Amino acid sequence: MFISICRCFSYFCATNLRLMKFITLVFAALLSGIVFGQSNVKDTTLSIPMFYASWAWQVPGGDLADRYGNNSTLTGGFQWKTASNWIFGGDFNFIFGGDIKNEDQIMTNIKTVSGNIIDNAGSFAYYNLFERGFYVNGKVGKLIPVLSPNPNSGFIVTGGIGYLQHKIRIEVTNNNVPQLNGDYKRGYDRLAAGFTTNEFVGYLFMSNSRLLNFYGGFEFCQAWTTPQRDVNFDTKLPDPVQKRFDILNGFRIGWIVPIFTREPEKFYYY
Repeated sequence: MFISICRCFSYFCATNLRLMKFITLVFAALLSGIVFGQSNVKDTTLSIPMFYASWAWQVPGGDLADRYGNNSTLTGGFQWKTASNWIFGGDFNFIFGGDIKNEDQIMTNIKTVSGNIIDNAGSFAYYNLFERGFYVNGKVGKLIPVLSPNPNSGFIVTGGIGYLQHKIRIEVTNNNVPQLNGDYKRGYDRLAAGFTTNEFVGYLFMSNSRLLNFYGGFEFCQAWTTPQRDVNFDTKLPDPVQKRFDILNGFRIGWIVPIFTREPEKFYYY
């Protein structure tokens, strides 16, 4: 047994060593493309690929407001600003929150009269409900260099389409409630998913020194979702709303990592 554990540990270390080497090489290759060379951000409209990360605070609307309160969203994405200031890109957005509306009406079939759930030891179980979800988008937009320090900064307007999914996450301390183990949770999570559109209006700032680059503004999301569970275990019925219209509106701010490519060297002959 001890020999097997040692072998597994050795394999794990070797595997992760290769992984770390791979990540290091990728990171080095990425940094090699981030060149603060002869490109002039201040005077020239540049074609700039860029990675970005952002956070949003959102208020639900439509059918979503009947189930959840305000939430936060973390985003990672990539976009390309062309020399004509068009923007093309895509991102992944992770939704999380802790405000579940009508929480006392969920899992009523396994709760006691006092609203508690009994664990496998006969005691009251400790559990929490959270909002979880994600949406992925492809987007296109335009940068308008107005009130900006250079032609690569200014007001931006984008629109996109994608896919959105949300559900109630049930977390049980010590995982000691058989009624909520494995697939049983799915009967209570109210999973819904569907097509989404989104719009963003804000301001993108890229400093002349190329060291301070960020954006902020207002985001609006609309999703046409449908329940993904045939029946809810607690109600023994499908969701009452089968064609949902979910809305998320909020404020977003993010950090940008642009990739500046070096201009070709110029030679002068006399």
